[in-house]
Amino acid sequence: MSSHGRAPSGEPDRPDPLPTVDLDLDLSSHELLRRAHVLDALGPDWDPVAALRGEEAAYDLLYSDLDAEQQRMYDELVAAVVLPRRGGGDAAA
Repeated sequence: MSSHGRAPSGEPDRPDPLPTVDLDLDLSSHELLRRAHVLDALGPDWDPVAALRGEEAAYDLLYSDLDAEQQRMYDELVAAVVLPRRGGGDAAA
């Protein structure tokens, strides 16, 4: 280093970069606590199978009684693999 604060290459002196520190966090205990809180919030009467059946029924209702344009759009979305095919090939099925 020269006495003028410049490196021999003519660039200003730069401090050494800060040392890096490896940081490992284990969040598995936090995840277990979070899941326990979710299950507590759902309560003892929560039935996951019934919840899934209700969700399927809601999708069936959502895609029922489509008019021609809605059915065409639904078919396009199914063909593009954006939506799964429901029922027997017709959204109302």
